Amino acid sequence: MKNSPFDLANTAAYAAWREKKSALAPRRLEDIVVEIGDPRALTAAEHARIVELCAHANMAIYVGKTGGDPDKEIPRKLGLQLGLKTLDGHWLTDNDGISPLSVRGAEERGERKEFIPYTDKPIRWHTDGYYNVPERTIRGLILHCVQSAASGGDNQLLDHELAYMLLRDENPDHIRALSLPDVMTIPARTDDDGIARPDQPGPVFSVDSAGFLHMRYTARTKSILWRDDAATKAAVAALERTLAQPTPWTLHGRLEPGMGLVCNNVLHDRSGFSETAEQRRLLYRARYYERIAA
Repeated sequence: MKNSPFDLANTAAYAAWREKKSALAPRRLEDIVVEIGDPRALTAAEHARIVELCAHANMAIYVGKTGGDPDKEIPRKLGLQLGLKTLDGHWLTDNDGISPLSVRGAEERGERKEFIPYTDKPIRWHTDGYYNVPERTIRGLILHCVQSAASGGDNQLLDHELAYMLLRDENPDHIRALSLPDVMTIPARTDDDGIARPDQPGPVFSVDSAGFLHMRYTARTKSILWRDDAATKAAVAALERTLAQPTPWTLHGRLEPGMGLVCNNVLHDRSGFSETAEQRRLLYRARYYERIAA
């Protein structure tokens, strides 16, 4: 795209974008926190602040007053106010397209228990929907906390544009390798009826028709195939090094009841957690094909 900072040949546009991005990038979780009342009905000021943060940091943390209210309309109505309309419903979501992430739910619905988001195990760095076909690219994400775990369940967050910047500064060839259309393949998933989802190849970094950078990534080592060449191996190793050590912009925290993350599908992970009979973790996850509207 003409004048895009993500064009490797356009060093001037990249330098200007990099300067602005570095200046605006938050360095503390508190920098992206927005105190709100009811997420289902944002005030003009609350809406403007969330949109502003998502425009320059690709994410915001809201602290609302709904506490442990289990109403699934909370994330749905919040998303609609931010231009997030098309939910990514799939075989593990409820009929409304919103996934309740809980160990209890996995125990009650045995088909989920083999998938790590529905367990108490840690989840490595990833962006959501990395196994989706291109026409179902996940650009927006809301995680809403109804109940936190008794301990653990913390998240690290990193704007994917900053990960791109760090890799490009190290070696533009890393970006070139990770932008190939078949650099990362998620192998087919099978079920009792045969192939439930075919192989899904795709790039790590891509630029959409509106000029926004998208990242498709998982740090998992099982059920993933990388291109078998030196450039890919070097690029993947560089990305793993970048994520292994906290960057100046790596944010860390935990969602508590009434809090949530709204983002343009940034990189995130989750620590393992433990529960008690009185405190069982429950988060709602809503994935969208749209970005937060500016």
